[in-house]
Amino acid sequence: MDWSSWLGLLDGHDFTIAREVIQRGVAAVFLLAFLSTFHQFPVLLGERGLLPAPDFLERAGDRAGPTLFRWRRTPYSDRLLRVMCLAGMLLGALTVLGLPQQGPAWTTIVVFGAMWALYLSIHSVGQIFYGFGWESMLLECGFLVGFLGSHAVAPPLLILFFLRWMLLRLEFGAGMIKLRGDSSWRDLTAMDHHHQTQPMPGPLSRRAHLTPHWWHRLEVLGSHAVQLGVIWLVLLPQPIASIAAAAVILTQLFLVVTGNFAWLNWLTILVAFSAISDSFLRWLGGGPWPGWGWQRWPIIGEPLPGGASPLWWQLLILAVFALLAVLSWAPLRNLFSSHQLMNASFNRFHLVNAYGAFGSMTQRRYEVIIEGTRAADPDTAAEAEWLPFEFRGKPGDVRRRSRQFAPYHLRLDWQMWFLALRPGAEPWFVALLEKLRQGDPGVRRLLRTDPFDGAAPTGIRVRYFEYRYATGQERRETGAWWTRTALGELARL
Repeated sequence: MDWSSWLGLLDGHDFTIAREVIQRGVAAVFLLAFLSTFHQFPVLLGERGLLPAPDFLERAGDRAGPTLFRWRRTPYSDRLLRVMCLAGMLLGALTVLGLPQQGPAWTTIVVFGAMWALYLSIHSVGQIFYGFGWESMLLECGFLVGFLGSHAVAPPLLILFFLRWMLLRLEFGAGMIKLRGDSSWRDLTAMDHHHQTQPMPGPLSRRAHLTPHWWHRLEVLGSHAVQLGVIWLVLLPQPIASIAAAAVILTQLFLVVTGNFAWLNWLTILVAFSAISDSFLRWLGGGPWPGWGWQRWPIIGEPLPGGASPLWWQLLILAVFALLAVLSWAPLRNLFSSHQLMNASFNRFHLVNAYGAFGSMTQRRYEVIIEGTRAADPDTAAEAEWLPFEFRGKPGDVRRRSRQFAPYHLRLDWQMWFLALRPGAEPWFVALLEKLRQGDPGVRRLLRTDPFDGAAPTGIRVRYFEYRYATGQERRETGAWWTRTALGELARL
């Protein structure tokens, strides 16, 4: 066999469906991420935002990550931000429709590379509002899936294997951080609280919380089984790898319907498809299984009919894989370190990252409630009528049922959850209160309801509550979704 024939063994002709799902799915997530940025970034981080990006760029200097905003005399403007978002949404939509996939092999590299560069530029100035693990996850996915190529070449097995390595970091990293971080994961009580205390509950979260304790034990055991054991099977031959990936997908779908974790679960599902072969999907649909053996190994195997990819393409994939393998050393050590980092990046480009979630569980739910009044003298209790500003996703009105927002990311609501865990004078929160006090229209657009219809209140106060789900009997008697206990007042303007 000549070199081109040997390199042809790295073609994954049995993963064409997986490539379609992954590329179009990741493009759809990019589209959604750019859309949420288009609506929220100017208010949160724009020229007159809560944490203005121009001030951050001037203050951070070279410490800020790579960003296209540095290439202009005026580093940042809301107009440029929106243009970048529109360009990213257009590229994402075109890929969802499958147009770049019809071109030469390198077309997808250019398209996904552009989306990656645009989003990295935004992420680098996003500060606390972009400090989530799924942001780095999207960047890593965006860089990788472009190298799956267009329809002109077979899906590269090396890139598919690297996506499985990413899935392993996601799942095994999350499992280990749980065992190391909180005893409730070891004594199987973590899910007794999770559905009630998670950052942004969904419409089925209350039902999930009110299930019997034995079911919560099974939830924890199932999580451990998949994240610590089953996940390793994605590295084995088919159909074992596909079955293991299907188990990951099922657990992620359960998380989708019981919570709102932005695009974390959906991206995990998409990455899991890197281990699902066309043969397995045909078998699920009632077709014959063609057998399995050494030719089904995820790295090297005998290519199925379809022809080998060009030599230049194979060499490019080998070079990219070598780069990613070198960058994988730090995340690999982190997985087995007693000081494991959660949601950490080891390079400025977020190419190979460490992931994890819920290494520390909260057993009580606290909420910060912002209220305003139009009373002439807010300090006169008899005169002042205090009305709450309701957020889109986070709990507030005890009668309001939680809604499903994921995979859309409500960044302000998430920060309000973190604030409730550690109440304090966070700069962004102080700025938020000032803008509410001024009747700022941008901030009001991020809220669910403004009790003053755009008018500036005469006073603002911040109250602190403990929330819990209403029991079945309490809901029948009062119609309430939550019950809450007032813990005090944190601030007044």
